[in-house]
Amino acid sequence: MAHDQESGPRDGADPFEDMLAELAGRREEFHELRYVPRDFVDRLKTLGLYRAATPERFGGQTMPPAEFLRKIERISAVDGSTGWVASFGSQLVYLGPLPLETQAKLYADGPDVVFAGGLFPVQPATPTARGFLLNGRWKFASGCMAADVVCVGIPGDDATAGKPRGVVLTPDRLEIVREWDVVGMRATGSFDLVAKDVEVDREWSFIRGGPPVIDEPLYRYPAIAYAAQSLSVVSAGVARAALDFAERTGSGRASITGAPRLAERAYYRAGVAEAEAALRSARAYFYEAAEEAWDSLAAGGEVGDEQNAHLRLSAAHLARTAAEVVAKVVSLSGTAAIHRTHPLQALLGDALVPQEHAFLSPAMYDAAGAVLMGHPPTVPAFR
Repeated sequence: MAHDQESGPRDGADPFEDMLAELAGRREEFHELRYVPRDFVDRLKTLGLYRAATPERFGGQTMPPAEFLRKIERISAVDGSTGWVASFGSQLVYLGPLPLETQAKLYADGPDVVFAGGLFPVQPATPTARGFLLNGRWKFASGCMAADVVCVGIPGDDATAGKPRGVVLTPDRLEIVREWDVVGMRATGSFDLVAKDVEVDREWSFIRGGPPVIDEPLYRYPAIAYAAQSLSVVSAGVARAALDFAERTGSGRASITGAPRLAERAYYRAGVAEAEAALRSARAYFYEAAEEAWDSLAAGGEVGDEQNAHLRLSAAHLARTAAEVVAKVVSLSGTAAIHRTHPLQALLGDALVPQEHAFLSPAMYDAAGAVLMGHPPTVPAFR
């Protein structure tokens, strides 16, 4: 699909709103490509999404998590895949354990750095005099087609206390294999990364889950929880799109059987209202947890284990609730929604994906419950 020139920037328009308008005109193009192209990611850069988590000492402009998450939610209401790719603007905090000198090199050309990760499955690496020799294949490298740097996972050693390492390098040093044929989040470009005898200096590796070397409030916010929130909120945007569709079109189509219009049916009105209440309730908990954690940091405190548990629980709960909301809207919408080209089918596929992520799995309920009752979390990397 050709780029619609009329969907580009307009003088006097709000830049974020203008970006959303362009996205609405180009999302089918992105889904045909199966990735969000670099020119649009560059557009997201101009909005500060890829410097929102860059350390301030390297030119970053810290965006409080709840503010960043609301922006990702709005993007996702237009296109979930683009929201997913944009959400990685938060994940530079994941690179906080990189040596400070390495981070200075990472941001040497400016604070707007696009990060993508193909961390699993962890692949063996051979130690060398300089660092590590990589050979292997990693899955789910969302956004890799427009990334400035990517991170792949390798095993830990005695120096990491058994924790795995992450290795950071530029994507041109790897082969990108475009195997991504899915029912949801089709345009995330979550392709495979392949390394064949690629040597990376040790200074570009870090202990995953290790303490950050940056002492700034955002780098004291739990990194894995923030990653989970950034992915979960995509599902909220997708569910919002489904509810908007249901409320907008419910009264616009008569049944082929002569039955009342959808909005004239009590079960449809009640079902949509229940879904609306469920989504808004899950969102309220989600943003409440994010704001309380950030307020603790802004006041000079820490995010405690209980607060972290609420971050993880609210993120998992939002992803699950959003998926249920979209499924409910589909079930209420009659036979029209069974057609492959119906708008709700794409939303149903997109809503499926976030809840399947390891950070948002049903196991988070058990782990959070354990912490809230004073026990250790029941899953690894909970904090």
